[in-house]
Amino acid sequence: MTWVPTLYFVQGMQFFVVMLIAGLMFKSLGVSNELIARWTGVLGLAWALKPLWSPFLELARSKKLIVVATQLTGAVCLGLMAVALQLPAWFGAALVVLFLIAYASATHDIACDGLYMGALDAKQQAAFAGWQGAFFNAARFFITGVILKVAGQLEGTMGAANAWSTVFAGLALLVLLLAAYNARMLPGTANTEHSEMTAAGVRRLLKDVLIDFFSKPGIWRAVVFIVLFRFAEGQVQTIGPLFLLEARDKGGLGLTTSQVADVYGWVGTGAFLLGSVLGGYFTSWLGLKRAMPVLIVAMAVPNATFYALSHWLPTDLVHIGAAVGIEMLGYGFGFVGMILFIMQAVAPGKFQTAHYALGSGVMQLGFIFSKTFSGDVQARLGYEHFFLWTLIAGVPALLLLAWVRMPEKEAAA
Repeated sequence: MTWVPTLYFVQGMQFFVVMLIAGLMFKSLGVSNELIARWTGVLGLAWALKPLWSPFLELARSKKLIVVATQLTGAVCLGLMAVALQLPAWFGAALVVLFLIAYASATHDIACDGLYMGALDAKQQAAFAGWQGAFFNAARFFITGVILKVAGQLEGTMGAANAWSTVFAGLALLVLLLAAYNARMLPGTANTEHSEMTAAGVRRLLKDVLIDFFSKPGIWRAVVFIVLFRFAEGQVQTIGPLFLLEARDKGGLGLTTSQVADVYGWVGTGAFLLGSVLGGYFTSWLGLKRAMPVLIVAMAVPNATFYALSHWLPTDLVHIGAAVGIEMLGYGFGFVGMILFIMQAVAPGKFQTAHYALGSGVMQLGFIFSKTFSGDVQARLGYEHFFLWTLIAGVPALLLLAWVRMPEKEAAA
């Protein structure tokens, strides 16, 4: 308890700064949806590609050294972000800094999970798994509910650019303090220890892992299914928050940054966590094979909710907040299906841990694939027709389900 909470809180903070806050910040600063979707999608590739360099981190036996170094890198980059937003070419400078944060954060993820597994035995890993997830999601609450709220309040008094520079300076100081704390409290040594592994050995192992992964029966259908599962989600989860901020004369709801923090940061995140818990129990009760059609339909709840919001354009926060709560409840409930599909149908085998990481990378690629062009589609269709399109985009995953291999125990049943 002296290090698991702070370790995974920092992990969540860095991830949500890039994948959630950056897009909302750019929207407040007047960047178009097309550019926001395209570039935040490119930044998200860091987490999709991290399995490719994760084996090479085994060459440095001290996971603590990598964790602390990447946290310090994140702190420095957050401080640079505060400066970048004041430059004449601020957009390009901000993207460069976010690129550094993304790849430092993705590397941090690998090392921190390795440290967690290496420092704790199986019983302890299970005991602290709840705390691990709780503090990762606490970072989501903090970033979208607190930091976004502060940015919204400051925008009204000092302007958007100065407000966000102030916020990033504060985040830099906070991560720096947490990195200093973790440097003291994390188990292990901050010095690089000798490793018996060699780079050539790691390359051979990576080759074996990839060959074994793509030799699995039905793996290509599984890969297509994963991509299609996230095809609609990547679009609606990118454009949905921007729609909340968009001016009403442009088809949006015209909320302020502070109001988005209230409905998306607190109501939405809480509903997502509740949906995830309920989805887990539901799938445990029915089994993945029988639950999957319901989970896929649940993934369409956000699309339907945003379509309704774009059609009716309510003005009061009560109705908007309730709709966002329903949207995120469905999202959390359905997303459990993809995590369990990778865990139970894709990962099992000789290299289970590595194949889970590869499956997760494919999952992230599916999200990024649709995220990058979502802004262009929305610009051509308008918000209402765009959200209607995302409902249609979710149908192929449901149709493909009949041809996808499910966990063998369930398939035999």
